[in-house]
Amino acid sequence: MAPRPHWIVGPGAIGRLLALRLASAGHEVVLIGRRPLPDHQTLITPEGDALAVRLPTRIAPPDEAPCVVHLTTKAYAAETAFAGLAARLDAATPLVLWQNGFTAQPRLTDRHPGPVLCATTTEGAFVEDDRRVVHAGHGETALGALDGRHTELAASLAVTLGAAGLPTAAVPDIRRRLWQKLAVNAAINPLVAHHRVRNGELRAPRYRDKVEAVIVEVAALMAAEGVTPPQGDGLAGWRALVWKVVTATAGNSASMLQDVLADRPTEHEAILGPLLEAATRHGLATPVLAKLARRLAETSPGC
Repeated sequence: MAPRPHWIVGPGAIGRLLALRLASAGHEVVLIGRRPLPDHQTLITPEGDALAVRLPTRIAPPDEAPCVVHLTTKAYAAETAFAGLAARLDAATPLVLWQNGFTAQPRLTDRHPGPVLCATTTEGAFVEDDRRVVHAGHGETALGALDGRHTELAASLAVTLGAAGLPTAAVPDIRRRLWQKLAVNAAINPLVAHHRVRNGELRAPRYRDKVEAVIVEVAALMAAEGVTPPQGDGLAGWRALVWKVVTATAGNSASMLQDVLADRPTEHEAILGPLLEAATRHGLATPVLAKLARRLAETSPGC
């Protein structure tokens, strides 16, 4: 029996990076989106190599059942995309959620009858055109279930992704890591989107103080939520993490910047919304985050 394919739903930067890496490693992959893409794609690696890959794309799920469904849409589109697939998925089909923020993950974990894993990644990628995706910077991916279950599935999929060139660890604390990723995204994505610069440009003097101001507010919110940075402590730990990611993805055009430049809806609500809600719960002032949210709401077209 032929191996069942990975379905990757959402051909944005991370979706196509995931699809091209898995296909390059010999896995059967079907990329599903709202419009067809050329079957022949090119992945530009961080080292500058060009990998040509044949990658079937579809505008509807194929008849063949998947081995795994990777939902790589934007956060605001995740629940609608899942609704279009739900009738085709049974309790044996794993669903992996790759969204930013922390809104869709709990909802879809409750709705899908099968195992649900959440992924958070610092891989940097951007779409150059319909045929080319740039893997702008190596990162790390964490994978796990919100309730800590499905550890064997997470471990097996982590091995698969790692062998495909996306180093991945199965973790028991994905909920905390999603909050950590949210904190980093809040310090990078809104600023690069507003100023229309790549991640590495945030290190310039004209932007550095703006990043630091966001980090101060985010660190206070994370402390109130009981979420600690991966290394270090308090404000210093969050500062080290944010600048580490900025450096590692210096050449990357963040997803929110890509959306702004393409006049698409942004994920500002998924990224900044949970933080502003936490600020209200804890009675914390977050004027910098609130101002960024207003600016992005004013410029983002409706979803």
